[in-house]
Amino acid sequence: MIQVYKHNNGHLENNISLVSAEKGSWIDVVNPDSEDLQLVSMVTEIPTDVLKTALDTEERSHVELEDNYIFVVINIPIILETDSYDTLPLGIFITPDFIITLCIQETEVMRAFTENKYPLFYTFKKTRFLFQILYRSATLFLKYLMQINHRTDDIEDILRHSMRNKEFFLLLELQKSLTYFTSALRGNGIVMERLMRLRRNTSLHHLLKMYEEDEDLLEDVIIENKQAIEMVEMYSNILMSMSDTFASIISNNLNIVMKFLASITIILAVPTIIFSFWGINVPLPFANNVMGFVYVIAIAFFCALCAVFMLWRKDLF
Repeated sequence: MIQVYKHNNGHLENNISLVSAEKGSWIDVVNPDSEDLQLVSMVTEIPTDVLKTALDTEERSHVELEDNYIFVVINIPIILETDSYDTLPLGIFITPDFIITLCIQETEVMRAFTENKYPLFYTFKKTRFLFQILYRSATLFLKYLMQINHRTDDIEDILRHSMRNKEFFLLLELQKSLTYFTSALRGNGIVMERLMRLRRNTSLHHLLKMYEEDEDLLEDVIIENKQAIEMVEMYSNILMSMSDTFASIISNNLNIVMKFLASITIILAVPTIIFSFWGINVPLPFANNVMGFVYVIAIAFFCALCAVFMLWRKDLF
């Protein structure tokens, strides 16, 4: 799907065809087919093969500089249908006339711009638009990290009362999400630092021209990204510690159960031995006594109590 946006007199127009796109337009490409890519390539003069790289789900964050465009790839956070978190590459091209974004699916990051809900957003301010996308991505990382933290607290409360496999699988999913977030944030941080260094490159001013407000915005983005990295590292450590702690608790509970069962086995074995002894077909005490059965039961009960007392003294029961 290809959608073209352009600010005109303060209003965001979106009923523009790609072939009639004017300078200062934003071309938003979502899950395109080969015909869409060829059309975008024809209008923007960006090779189709380069456009396809932005749709590779394994593409790492980076910046490429060419004579007629700047190609930026960042990884943005998404929520999957399973309520777990992942990252997805977002390709951003800046040409002298357009800014082009490519992604294999609609995302929360870009929805703020397509619905014109982001403040001070203009399609013709391409450099600032790029930094606003980076800022939106960083703030969403922080938002999702807070959600992960809340879910971790909920899972911890459940595990305090019931050790179920379901909660441990949820913890595993959250750990995987934090790993993806860590990799994405570090890669995005490298991209931001690279863009900051490019501000002094006068040969790129026709593509990436920064004003003082743009530099301030980029600095804010870098700060937000660093904060997100610190948070994801902290939450990762908390999750790892929590997993190790609950694993130790499960092991300890298992040891307690096994110790209890072993103690019960010993206690039950004492009467069995005594009854087996009195079952031998030879003359035995109380064999001809009317109360012999009661005496044998009493002896077995007394020996079992002695076993209970000894195990209790050794903290085994």
